[in-house]
Amino acid sequence: MRAKIDIRWIASVLLLAVAAAGTWATIDGLKKRRVLRTELAEISHARYDLLNIDHWMAKLVPILNAKVDALNLKSAAKDLRPTVERSLYELLDQVKAKMTAPNPQAKAGGGLFGGAGAMMANMMVNALKPHVPEYTDVVMAELEKPENEAALRKYAKGVLDDAAKTTFGKVDTRYYDYILKEHGCADATACQESLGAEIRDAEDRIDYYYLTALAASLVAFLLLIIGRPMLGRGAIMVLLLFCLVLLAGGIFTPMLEVEAKISRLSFTFLGQPVTFGEQVLYFQSKSVLEVFRTLVTMGRPDMWFVGVLVLMFSVVFPAIKISTLSFCLFRPSLLRRNWLVKFFALESSKWSMADVMALAIFMAYVAFNGLIGNTMGLLKQTGADLVIPTESSKILPGYFLFIGFVLASLFLSKKLEKGIRTGAESAQVRVKDPASA
Repeated sequence: MRAKIDIRWIASVLLLAVAAAGTWATIDGLKKRRVLRTELAEISHARYDLLNIDHWMAKLVPILNAKVDALNLKSAAKDLRPTVERSLYELLDQVKAKMTAPNPQAKAGGGLFGGAGAMMANMMVNALKPHVPEYTDVVMAELEKPENEAALRKYAKGVLDDAAKTTFGKVDTRYYDYILKEHGCADATACQESLGAEIRDAEDRIDYYYLTALAASLVAFLLLIIGRPMLGRGAIMVLLLFCLVLLAGGIFTPMLEVEAKISRLSFTFLGQPVTFGEQVLYFQSKSVLEVFRTLVTMGRPDMWFVGVLVLMFSVVFPAIKISTLSFCLFRPSLLRRNWLVKFFALESSKWSMADVMALAIFMAYVAFNGLIGNTMGLLKQTGADLVIPTESSKILPGYFLFIGFVLASLFLSKKLEKGIRTGAESAQVRVKDPASA
C-alpha cells in the first residue's frame, strides 16, 4: 500500500527554501547597506565641517572682511577718540618710565641721564600731557583722510588673510576623498544625495526579503501545527530548520543602528547669521556577534565576562535547547539516564535570555534616542539655534529576524516538551505493566 503523501509537509519544505533564500538575501543586503550607510555617515561627519577650523575660517573671515570694508572712521570718530586719547597718555607714561628706569651698566646716577635726566623726563612728560587732547585731534584728522582710511582697511584685511592662512585644522580627509571618488561625486552634497537614494532602494529590497522570510516561517508553523496534537519527526526537523534559519539571520546581521547628529546649527556673529547644515556626530551598526567580539577584545575582564554572558544566554543556550529536544525525540530514554540532557531539554528555559535580550535591544534604542535629545539640547543654552533629529537611530531587520527566532523557538520548545513528557510517561507505563505492551 502506498504511503500517503503529506501535502502540508511538502509545502513546509518549499516554504523553508523560501525563508532560507529570503534570510540569505537579507544578510547580504544588510551587509551592502551597511557599507553605504557607513560611507554616508563618514562624508556627513562633523569632523569635516562643524569641527573643522578651516570651515569656521571660511565662514567667519568674509564677515570680518565685510566689517572692515564698511569701516567709516568719520562716523566712528566719537567712539574712537577716547581710545586714541587714552593710548597717547599711556605712550607718555611708557616714555617717562623708560627714561627714569635704573641703568645697571651705569657707574653712577640712577637713570638714563642720571638724576638730572629723571627730572628732565618728568618735566617733559608733565608739559606734554596737557596737550594730549590737541594731539588727539591731529591723529583723528589724519585717520579720517581717505588715503589713510584705505591703508588701514588694507592692513586689517592683510592681518585677517594671514591669520586665515596660518590657521588650519589637521583633519585626515583620505577616506572622505576616497568616498567622493568612488561614487564619482563632485562634492559632499552630491554624494549624500546619491548615497541616500542607493540606501533607500536597498532598504526597500531588504524589507521585502526579511518580511518574506518571516511570512514563510509563520505559514509553515501554522501548516504543521494546526490540527496536530503531536508533531511527527519530519515536521519537527523542518520547524527546527526554520528556527536555525531565523537565528542565523538574527545573529549575522546588525540589529540596531545608532546615530547621533544635528540637523542644523545657527548663530549670529557680528550681526550676520552663520549656519552649519546636517552633521553626524556618531554612527555605529553592529550585530550580536560583533558586539560580543568588541566586548571580548576590549582587554577588560568585566567586559569580557559580559560578552560571554550575552553570547551564551542569548544564542548558545537557545540553540542547544532546541537541538537537545530534537535529539530526544529519537532517543527519549536519554531524559531518564542523562541529567545534562534533561536539563537542556526540559529545565533550561528559565536560563535562556533570548527574549530578554530582544527587549533590552529595543529599550536601548528608545533610551539612546532620548539621551541624544537631552544631552545635545544643552547646546541650546548657548543661544544657538540647534535642531536635533530624534529618529536618527533605527531598528534593523536583523532584530525582527531574531524576534522571529525567539517566538518560534519558544513555541516549538513548548510543543516538543509536551511531546517528550508524554512519550516518557508512556514508556514508563509500558515498563511497569509489560502486559500492556
